Amino acid sequence: SASVRVTSGAQGPPRSRGAPRAPSLSSGRSQPGRRGRSRRSRRVAATGERRMLATRVFSLIGKRAISTSVCVRAHGGVVKSEDYALPGYVDRRDYPLPDVAHVRNLSAGQKALKEKEKASWSSLSMDEKVELYRMKFNESFAEMNRSTNEWKTVVGAAMFFVGFTALILIWEKYYVYGPLPHTFEEDWVAKQTKRMLDMKVSPIQGFSAKWDYDKNEWKK
Repeated sequence: SASVRVTSGAQGPPRSRGAPRAPSLSSGRSQPGRRGRSRRSRRVAATGERRMLATRVFSLIGKRAISTSVCVRAHGGVVKSEDYALPGYVDRRDYPLPDVAHVRNLSAGQKALKEKEKASWSSLSMDEKVELYRMKFNESFAEMNRSTNEWKTVVGAAMFFVGFTALILIWEKYYVYGPLPHTFEEDWVAKQTKRMLDMKVSPIQGFSAKWDYDKNEWKK
């Protein structure tokens, strides 16, 4: 029939076996999905590479730190630090005799003077006695008790910071803070006080307890 012929004509001529197939809508729709999966796989691979690189760097740093500590322990002379557990010298009025002498490493002349000290002190001159004293102590009691000008520095620094803070407060008052609100005006405060008295705020021991309602004045 005519309807059959029109329908068959709309379908087009039959496709031969060797002719290429036209791209379908389903194949075109699958391309974005493949691209998304490929991008996701590339991101996962890049993240894995960064993690491997960070792990490698941290492992190298750890090995370097361990090797350095081993070298320092094996060679005690490489790093020399002050042993604060040993007694030290300090000038204090309440501790007049320190545990160690002020000068520990004596020169050749000081060693000779220490040997001369073992003999009679009448053979020592005044300068030699003073030198022996300085080898044992850094300051005398008179030097420790003398006044210093350190208080001037402390007072000057304190006054400087107080003045600087005052300048900041003055600047904020004129250029930062706005005018006082109207609630600070005398009329407003008077009306507010009258309102609180009318409401009898804290009538037992508070605000209203100090007001004489009969005489309409504050209690004396």
